[in-house]
Amino acid sequence: MAPKRPQASQPPGNNGAPRGRRRESPLDYAGHGVKFLGVSVLSGVLLAGLALPAVGAIGLTAKDTAESFDSVPDDFKTPPLTQATQIFDAKGGLIAKVYERDRTVLTADQMSPFMRHAQVDIEDARFYEHGAVDLKGVLRAISKNAESGTTAQGASTLTQQYVKNVNVEKAGDDQAAVLEAQRKTLGRKIQELKVAIKLEEDLTKDQILTNYLNITFYGHQAYGVEAASQRYFSKSNKDLTVAEAATLAGMVQNPSSYDPVRYPDNTVKRRNVVIDKMLENKHITADQAKEAKAAPLGLKYKDPQNGCITAQAGMGFFCDYVRHVIKQDPVFGKNAADRKKLWDTGGLNIYTTLDPDKQAAAQNAVTKKVFATDPVSAAATMMEPGSGKILAMAQTRAYGLDPNKNQTVVNLNVDSSMGGGNGFQTGSTFKPILAAAALESGMSPTQAFPSENKIDYPNMSTCSGTWKNIPKPGEPKATVKNESTGEVGPYELKQAMALSVNTYFVEMEQQIGLCAIKQMANKLGISQSAKGDAFTEVPSMVLGSLELSPLTMANVYATFAARGKYCTPIAINKITTVDGKEVKVPQSQCSQAFSESTADALNTVLLNVTEKGTAAALGLDDGRKIAGKTGTTDEKKAAWFSGYTPSLATSVWLGGPAGGVKMKNITIGGKHFDEVFGADGPGPIWQMAMNQALKGTPLEPIQTMNIPDPQPKPDPNATAPAVPPAGDPNPQPGGNPPPPGNPGGNPGGGNNGGMIGGGFTFPPGVIGGNGGKHGGGGNGGNG
Repeated sequence: MAPKRPQASQPPGNNGAPRGRRRESPLDYAGHGVKFLGVSVLSGVLLAGLALPAVGAIGLTAKDTAESFDSVPDDFKTPPLTQATQIFDAKGGLIAKVYERDRTVLTADQMSPFMRHAQVDIEDARFYEHGAVDLKGVLRAISKNAESGTTAQGASTLTQQYVKNVNVEKAGDDQAAVLEAQRKTLGRKIQELKVAIKLEEDLTKDQILTNYLNITFYGHQAYGVEAASQRYFSKSNKDLTVAEAATLAGMVQNPSSYDPVRYPDNTVKRRNVVIDKMLENKHITADQAKEAKAAPLGLKYKDPQNGCITAQAGMGFFCDYVRHVIKQDPVFGKNAADRKKLWDTGGLNIYTTLDPDKQAAAQNAVTKKVFATDPVSAAATMMEPGSGKILAMAQTRAYGLDPNKNQTVVNLNVDSSMGGGNGFQTGSTFKPILAAAALESGMSPTQAFPSENKIDYPNMSTCSGTWKNIPKPGEPKATVKNESTGEVGPYELKQAMALSVNTYFVEMEQQIGLCAIKQMANKLGISQSAKGDAFTEVPSMVLGSLELSPLTMANVYATFAARGKYCTPIAINKITTVDGKEVKVPQSQCSQAFSESTADALNTVLLNVTEKGTAAALGLDDGRKIAGKTGTTDEKKAAWFSGYTPSLATSVWLGGPAGGVKMKNITIGGKHFDEVFGADGPGPIWQMAMNQALKGTPLEPIQTMNIPDPQPKPDPNATAPAVPPAGDPNPQPGGNPPPPGNPGGNPGGGNNGGMIGGGFTFPPGVIGGNGGKHGGGGNGGNG
């Protein structure tokens, strides 16, 4: 005996009053139990009324029909309906809506009663009175088709239509499967019949109708009544008028022919047919019908807003990063297929770490200082020290697919595996990583090195042996030199960092070994290049030869700001499903990369860079303390400034997106540069972004320690002091101190008493000069 079908809910009558249910005739009962009345008897009648070829004409016997019917499996399952996913910033603002199919699933009580009545009245007026098959409708279709001599009219019930729509949904993006699900074939109709009968046994009529209204396609990428209401009338479905509900209900039969945007006259005619049906079935009054038919179409159409490309304020790149996180992080599924399914199914509310105010600050700075039409680009990433939270990702060119409009989908802030490029050599911004390794190993911040202007790279220990400076036959050894001939030591760390003295840091790395630097870089999240190449232990790495992303460098400097606490980057705070359930998200994993005393020493050294060194011109408007480091690479192909306060770390890169633009004799953002350095290219971008991002926030001290300034060595070119006259109580030995150099980072003369841009140069096109051919050279450039 068949299971008892749940009692169908009764539709409201006129003005919401309950409408009595007519006693079912034997013909109606046949619809409830087709398979128990003998498929062999009914098949010819049923299929004749379904706009199909005659059963006999295709050689299908009653026995064949019954066997086909019985072969359909009973475990028909409705897949989770794909819905739109919404991505929000940290303050709840919508960043973007992304979907495979624009749909918002509603419950029955969230739907307009007008919409429910309109759809039933036009598609299946006897829906609440018949079973899975409407035999009266079948007989009516046979009569109509006989009169016209065609098989144009079908008699599929709303339940059967729902089954077809489920099969289309299951097909997804497989166009062949979609066409197969829509074909009017005998086999498909038999399958739909059996499934419809099973559904009517398992679900109430109201449940079937609700499912139908959530799955049906209404044109213009709108699936389900809520998406359709928003698309055409810019309102929720529950707020639809009679006329608006009738408009949507009428489109289902043929969304293309009754497209209200392209064919408004057709749509109005169809709408009025629906209104007449609603009146005929006493779901509206005559006055309501008259008013609805007199109403204009009244479209308030909204273009489909799908994907990160619709994000505003430069948030498209961050949106794309979130997409990569969900598709790649094992937290969201054990394999790529599971993670893709989660993203494609949608229906997620993703609450991210993006701070809209800081995003606006970063975006404003990169677009004002560098134009989208310039030959170079800029990218800036902001992070919260101590939490791993990404607060902003900005870049000069807009997120988009049209290069003719200076758009790109390559996120220059991140690694290639996350939708980014191949990264960029970091120049002298890598030097603090070496300093952290040296200080953590026990080296004193007052440790001095000879720091001659030019030296051969010394042999250095590695994790597995020794790197040796052995040139190829006929070639000299790899060398490194400082930018200015006046940069001659000895220097101590504080002064060498302020001046960005290359030879000092090469001598430092030789003393602690390359392995210690690699290990420190690993602790700071650097285990490979931005494009996934292995971390190579060569002396040039301390001068910035490794290609990294702004996100990686921002997190390194966030670790400095957090007194050595490294946290893996995160972009997502929380995810909920449409029914409010939370989805597990990746958590930042934090560890102490180095001691707080090392951090305090490093803070002191990097604070000195912004007060007396290459970044002295980058102070903030409110006078708060900042720390950071400039960096410029070989031939000025990239320039950086990475800096921080205790609550905000920002890294800014400037250069050619593919790394090939030499920033010499160049105009950027309407300003001409003879040469671009870290302090005068990316530095002002950083300064503008930080000024806006930190405006009105409390001033915070940077934790430092007392590191005495070294005594400047005597200037050999200074005039000997005059002998003071007898009786002078305050003689001035040593003459006048040397004049200060240029604090802006441009190369200059002077000795180690001045503040000039450090760095080195190599022959064009050879990273690391002669040494670049065998691992010795680097491209630290100017600080």
